[in-house]
Amino acid sequence: MNTRDWPIRAKLTALVVGPVTGLLALWIFATTLTFGPALDLLAARTLLYDLGRPGESVVAELQRERRLSVVQLAGDTALPALAEQRTRTDQAVAELRRRVDGEKLRDAADDLLDTRLDQLVSALDALPAGRGFIDSRKVDRAGAVGLYSGMIGSAFQAFSGMATLPDAELNREALALTGLGRSRELLGQADALLAGAVTAGRYAEGEQEQLVRTIENQRFLAENAVADLPPAERAGYQRLTEGEAFVRLRALQDTLVRARDLPAGLDVRAWETSYASVSQGLRDFELRGADTLAERSVPMAVRILVRLAAAGVLGLLAIVVCVLVALRVGRSLDRRLTGVRTAALEMAEHRLPDVVARLRRGEEVDVAREAPELDHGGDEIGQVGRAFNEVRRTAVQAAVDEVTLRRGLNEVFLNVARRSQGLVHRQLALLDRLERRTEDPDELAGLFQVDHLATRLRRHAEDLVILAGAAPGRGWRNPVAAVDVVRGAISEVESYDRVDVGEVQPAGVLGRAVGDVIHLLAELIENATVFSPPGTRVDVTGRSVPGGYTIEITDRGLGMSPTALAEANRKLSRAPEFDPAGSARLGHFVVARLAARHGVRVELRPAVPGGTTAVVLVPSDLITDEPALGPAADGATGPDDRRMAKVTRLTTVPRTRPARPGRDRPESAVLPLPAGRTSSVETPADGDGLPRRVRRRGPVARPRPVAVDNPAYRTPEEARRAMSALQAGTARGRRDGARRAAEPSPPEPPAAPDHRTATERDA
Repeated sequence: MNTRDWPIRAKLTALVVGPVTGLLALWIFATTLTFGPALDLLAARTLLYDLGRPGESVVAELQRERRLSVVQLAGDTALPALAEQRTRTDQAVAELRRRVDGEKLRDAADDLLDTRLDQLVSALDALPAGRGFIDSRKVDRAGAVGLYSGMIGSAFQAFSGMATLPDAELNREALALTGLGRSRELLGQADALLAGAVTAGRYAEGEQEQLVRTIENQRFLAENAVADLPPAERAGYQRLTEGEAFVRLRALQDTLVRARDLPAGLDVRAWETSYASVSQGLRDFELRGADTLAERSVPMAVRILVRLAAAGVLGLLAIVVCVLVALRVGRSLDRRLTGVRTAALEMAEHRLPDVVARLRRGEEVDVAREAPELDHGGDEIGQVGRAFNEVRRTAVQAAVDEVTLRRGLNEVFLNVARRSQGLVHRQLALLDRLERRTEDPDELAGLFQVDHLATRLRRHAEDLVILAGAAPGRGWRNPVAAVDVVRGAISEVESYDRVDVGEVQPAGVLGRAVGDVIHLLAELIENATVFSPPGTRVDVTGRSVPGGYTIEITDRGLGMSPTALAEANRKLSRAPEFDPAGSARLGHFVVARLAARHGVRVELRPAVPGGTTAVVLVPSDLITDEPALGPAADGATGPDDRRMAKVTRLTTVPRTRPARPGRDRPESAVLPLPAGRTSSVETPADGDGLPRRVRRRGPVARPRPVAVDNPAYRTPEEARRAMSALQAGTARGRRDGARRAAEPSPPEPPAAPDHRTATERDA
């Protein structure tokens, strides 16, 4: 049984209940063990007067009836004396039955005596049938003797069951009296056999041997029984055997034992007189011994009960004292330990979290006031309480220090991020000016690449701002098309050329959430490109759903296990505190922060047939109609608006989005030049209302320096990479040409990333 998680009250109760229960059980056992013998001694008197006396009367009457029945079977006529004897026997049996059926005798009897009483009643039930056999002479003299001897034997079995007294001396004396009674019964059997033989004038077959065995058994039982009597009782029995009748009867028995046949000169009258005198003397001796035994058992039972009462009262008093002491000590321990536990739980669940929350809100915290001194005594519990007081003060002080350190760390993050943001914004402004002044297409393409890197750098700087708990500060005044938001997010990803923009249904995102949604999508798209093989594509689609607008980002990677997927969704569903130990999943933390700021829901799901799909649900309160095209409706008047227009031209996909079986291929796009360049030729406007420029070298282009034919040394690895790149480019060109030849009306080739605003392009 594991008791480790039991409450302290249950444990203390178990400590108290165990010993007390054991002591109580021992007290009950000792009391019962002593009280039982006392009750047995008191019941001895009941057994004597309700079973011994009536049972002895039945035995005597059965013995007389047995002798008369044998005499009747030996003669030729019925004996009137037998009928009278049967009446007396029935009266004695009826009285015995009344006593046996009474509750008083049954309550005093144990299980053994109960069983033997039932056997005695069953044996007596056979008496009427046996009498019928005797009257119809269906049994001989030996059978009649056996019939009555069996019933008398059942009576003596019941008498033996009475001899279960707790005192060994009394019990031995009771068994000795029962043995004398059995010897007297054998003497009666011998008298019945002899009476039948005398009446018939001879022994029946086997009667002489049975008579001899009966006489020998009677003498043997008498000797064994007398040996167990007390000295006084043994002396009384000795005087009885020295009487004239007993001596004469023993002499007649010796004569019968020696003779093979019935002696011709046997004095039958002397036998009958001696037998009657000896039988009555033995019966009186037994009854006197039984009365003496019953009288001696009562004082002994009283002494036992007195000792029992004294021991019981003392034992009960000891139990009560133990219970009171245990309850007092247990309550004291429980109260004090409960106080320590309550203080610990109060500190862990309320005070410490409240202190941390107040510290994060910038409030001042008094350590001494929040961790007051608690007195729990001077013993071990008190020492634990004092140690806990120190732990509480240390915990509160550590919380103060930790929050102060985190606040300082956030300030460092925010300071570094703001500085980086300022530098990035200046860099982007410088790139805008350089792009406007650059006329060389190759240099312009390089500036565009630097512009893309700066855009990614700005996103990473915003990550620091988000880690510090502040807002990035980038926003728009007017709504922006959902497709432009998706393109802006793609432009901030390193492997943007692996991202395919599928069907994006028309919708607009409110300007106040555009920056954060772009950042959120960029983090998810970057995760999709990083955690999928380099040769796979990442698909981005968008559609309107009840309750908002859904953007799905699907990669073709190995996917995530169900446990990792559930853990990631748990982190994305709330805005957690930044944990430096979880820097490997920093993108999830940033996404969760941004999603919680605007009520956006982000969920990761397994993709079919493989990979992971990130589902972003932008709530309906951030979604509006897609803004109209053109300079007047674009609203791109500030630097951020122009920057948005530049990043959304990365894939140059028209804003009217028919379902396309192919994918955008930014690597094959034509890089546009900034607006106002004389060296660019504008093609007719496409479906989005914007002109497309084809890169051409203008007449005012600066001459490119001629490279000196001085080949540099290349390692075998560099040569292998160069040849692999050449082979891959050739194969890609062939695939593109075959696809364009198979398409009936190929679309305009997309241009390279254009980071200018719509206003700049239309200027």
